[in-house]
Amino acid sequence: MFGSTKAFSGFAVNDIDAAKAFYGDTLGLDVTEQNGLLTLHIAGGRDILVYPKPDHAPATYTILNFPVDDIEKAVDELVRRGVRFERYPQMEADDRGIFRGEGPLIAWFTDPAGNILSILQEQ
Repeated sequence: MFGSTKAFSGFAVNDIDAAKAFYGDTLGLDVTEQNGLLTLHIAGGRDILVYPKPDHAPATYTILNFPVDDIEKAVDELVRRGVRFERYPQMEADDRGIFRGEGPLIAWFTDPAGNILSILQEQ
């Protein structure tokens, strides 16, 4: 039934203006705004809807993963742009916030609404 539709995902934030600045300026994504909603235009022709929710509670899981070629370079650039990397007790990270356990190299951070994002590099 939906095999030929262009599906898209979405997530909530508590402040559309802060989200627009973060996703557009800090992360460098193409962001458009219409009717109080944001659309993140990401590589591959996929759009992600970002909508305001006054009683927003941050997602407790990673909502977006950004593959990168060089995670150390990406971490350094994001730190320069004011991003702080998260640390989780069960996932011991190095001094930069990069988890180097099983699977891809990965580092987590949050948007202004507290939603969890990551950058990851396949080994």
